Amino acid sequence: MTDTIQSAIDYMQETRDRMMEDYKALLRFPSISADPAYADDVCACADWIVSQLAAMGFENCEAIATEGLPVVYGEWLKAGADKPTILVYAHYDVQPVDPLPLWNSEPFEAVIRDGKIFARGASDNKAGVWGNLKTFEALLRANGTLPVNIKIMFEGEEESGSPSIEAFVEANKERLRADVLLNCDGDFAPADPKLYYGGRGMVTAQVRVSGPAADIHSGLYGGLVQNPLHVAGAIIGSFHDAAGRIQLPGYYDDVMEAAPAEKDRIEAGFQADSLLEGAGVDCFWGESIAPASERATVYPTLDIVGMWGGYQGPGIKTIIPAEAGFKITMRLAPDQDPRAISRTLKDYVESFATDTVQVECKIGENAWYFQLETEGPWLEAVQSAIEETVGLRAQLVRTGGSIPILGVFNRLIGLPITAFAFGHGEGIHSPNEYLEIDTFFTSLEAAARLYHNLGEVAG
Repeated sequence: MTDTIQSAIDYMQETRDRMMEDYKALLRFPSISADPAYADDVCACADWIVSQLAAMGFENCEAIATEGLPVVYGEWLKAGADKPTILVYAHYDVQPVDPLPLWNSEPFEAVIRDGKIFARGASDNKAGVWGNLKTFEALLRANGTLPVNIKIMFEGEEESGSPSIEAFVEANKERLRADVLLNCDGDFAPADPKLYYGGRGMVTAQVRVSGPAADIHSGLYGGLVQNPLHVAGAIIGSFHDAAGRIQLPGYYDDVMEAAPAEKDRIEAGFQADSLLEGAGVDCFWGESIAPASERATVYPTLDIVGMWGGYQGPGIKTIIPAEAGFKITMRLAPDQDPRAISRTLKDYVESFATDTVQVECKIGENAWYFQLETEGPWLEAVQSAIEETVGLRAQLVRTGGSIPILGVFNRLIGLPITAFAFGHGEGIHSPNEYLEIDTFFTSLEAAARLYHNLGEVAG
């Protein structure tokens, strides 16, 4: 086994420059799933990945249509019935690039400087797509075979909440049948490796407050016509009390306290200093609710992530706006049902309507929490590969973020899930996103070992 792994690693290093040049081609697709204007670019990106899989010898490769954007699928099932089948997940869609003026280079130009490649998606999560493709290419070119059976599932809607993914999984259960799901959406830091084993659910919503038929003069109508901005502000201001507790009726009813062992694991993986530094603040909010480590990982949240209304240009325009609105994201505790929370949120927000303003709350995403393996042979295959490559085992960490597809697999298929990430970067969801090239190739070496380790697990 050592010779076959080393042959693959040698191939990766020999083709390093070409590999990064080809990666630029993937990064140049502006595959922004949240903006319908980029739908054709997302589809073109999916087709390009399909062509890469087919060129490597994968079979049944296609960009499978969904109610929204396509899922890339392909399979290599020649390892034999005695070898496990790994369903490999990553996503090829990316976040919007705003604010564009803060980028030091064009977001989809894919520029290499100082040992890093800068582009939207370079780290999150086209590295997971490209890392897997290049690992499989290296294993196939060096050894003529793969040590496991592989099914590829690369999603095109993760950054917009995976609205079509539950229906897709429900309709394709047989096609997606496997022994384990390998989630490749994450970060690989050789000096401090971490594996995210669980995350929160999520609800998103957009609220629109409508008043007069058009913007009207504040001198003529101020005090006579209710201002939609005032109503929007009242709704936002009502969401939390002074201590930070969310005021939606019954919001905490299903929130269960974490078990002592889970509390210890959460606390061990929580890095308060780095989070404070990253946020640029001196202290956290809501200290009376629960310890910061739990508020960041297993307690629910409600945040306003955008708001609008009225005149936004320089100076003052004396009007009462016809409309105002805001956007909400909620991270949910493991025991909360996102569908029930959505109904509660909608009923609460729309109760602010009056005879003079209309309030509409449009629910977007409903995503369940997810849970990965915290022990057993699948996790050990990952840990051993990381340890053999960088000399350290990964710390198990619970994230406060959400990965909708993993919650879908937990509920609909019950497939065991473990994780492996490709490369380390910064600026995820922000300007000047980058991937460290050396770290990326270190993760490729670990991936070659990982797939061999997975092949040793009984199917």
